[in-house]
Amino acid sequence: MVVADYLSQADIARELGVARHTVTVWRSRYPDFPKPDVTVGGAPGWQRARLREIQAWMGSRPGQGTGGGRPRKDG
Repeated sequence: MVVADYLSQADIARELGVARHTVTVWRSRYPDFPKPDVTVGGAPGWQRARLREIQAWMGSRPGQGTGGGRPRKDG
């Protein structure tokens, strides 16, 4: 196994234009986030070929402010 063949959380974050911590949060908050293929020294890794799957997952998420939250106070 060659570690360079895998994407780290930092690599995914860079590709998606988000912070590395955001990927960590997604992994813990959303059970449908693609599972890593390997764990090396405690760090998850995804095969590079799965980047499109991860991008599709992100594209399927509703936008910010969609689907609820705290109701606004009227007046």
